[in-house]
Amino acid sequence: MKLRSYLAAGALMISSAAFAFHCPADMKKIDEALAKSPKLTAEQMTEVKKLRADGETLHKAGKHQESVDTLAKAMKMLSIQ
Repeated sequence: MKLRSYLAAGALMISSAAFAFHCPADMKKIDEALAKSPKLTAEQMTEVKKLRADGETLHKAGKHQESVDTLAKAMKMLSIQ
């Protein structure tokens, strides 16, 4: 029973670390797409930049799943896969 608890705790720690490393990669993809001057309306561009900034704030706060979800919205608007 203890072994299962340790394995579950280890898996949780590994998945948290994976999300932590995923956020910067997503931010980089968004930054690269923005540098290419995508064809978005001014409103869409404002929203993408806000989502990107919010994602970074969430990442720095340790809220990696929320960060990934927020950055995914910006990536979808930029058609990033």
